[in-house]
Amino acid sequence: MASTQQLKRRIGSVKNTKQITKAMELVAASKMRKATESAHRGRDYRKAALDMLSKLSSVTTINEHPLYAKRKVQAILYLVITSNRGLAGAYNSNVIKTLTKELSVNRQAKVASKVIIVGNRGAQFLRRVEGIDILAVYDDLGDKPIASDVRPILNTILEEYSTESVDEVRVIYTEHRSSIVQTVESIKVLPAEYESDDDSPRADVSNFTFEPSVEDVLENVTERLIEVQIWQSLLESIASEQSMRMMSMKNATDNASEIIDDLTLEFNTARQAKITQELAEITGGVEAMK
Repeated sequence: MASTQQLKRRIGSVKNTKQITKAMELVAASKMRKATESAHRGRDYRKAALDMLSKLSSVTTINEHPLYAKRKVQAILYLVITSNRGLAGAYNSNVIKTLTKELSVNRQAKVASKVIIVGNRGAQFLRRVEGIDILAVYDDLGDKPIASDVRPILNTILEEYSTESVDEVRVIYTEHRSSIVQTVESIKVLPAEYESDDDSPRADVSNFTFEPSVEDVLENVTERLIEVQIWQSLLESIASEQSMRMMSMKNATDNASEIIDDLTLEFNTARQAKITQELAEITGGVEAMK
């Protein structure tokens, strides 16, 4: 059994750790609320872009657009969104696990893989993986990315697809379902696709006048749609990261409390044993003096 002095030091160390994890939990909770609000607002924007694209598809042959052209998949570009920091539970490992599975499938199908990484954690992992072409690493987007932050990523993606360097572009990110449920998603952004519901009435835009032309409007809307999907993926990932960090720090705080209770019980037991031993020695000394 450890001495009372050793137990005191361990209890003090765990209490200090508990204070740190509790503070990190509160900070993550505050950031999570703000990130969740931003993610929810972005969903409406993405839906509006998809609705506009569906309406445009009724007046033009959308599949003739270069960004909608479907080719035989010989190379895939992945945009992988991870974090710059750890202590977020399984947030980064879940994303990396999903990417690893897709890379394994690509190797078996002899499909080349290119990657754009957001976050240091993903970059640290992929630098150790052979046969992966890392195009760029972005580790300075922060907790509040804006549309201009997405533009360099979008330009790289559009250039790679337009020059036929890749035949498909996918985004791997973590979708924020709730504060306790986050799921890793892999969505295809190129070739571009639009959502349409055949059962719902479609607005008749055949008599509308588009300036400068339908093709120019479609070009702009398509790029905006891809930009919105990337931006929304970033917002969802940030909200998921903060949620998982909050839960991770909460679990660490709870574990620290349990350890403190166990150490306190062990300390009291050791202290009582020491007192009992001292009393026994005093009693034995008194008896010896008699």
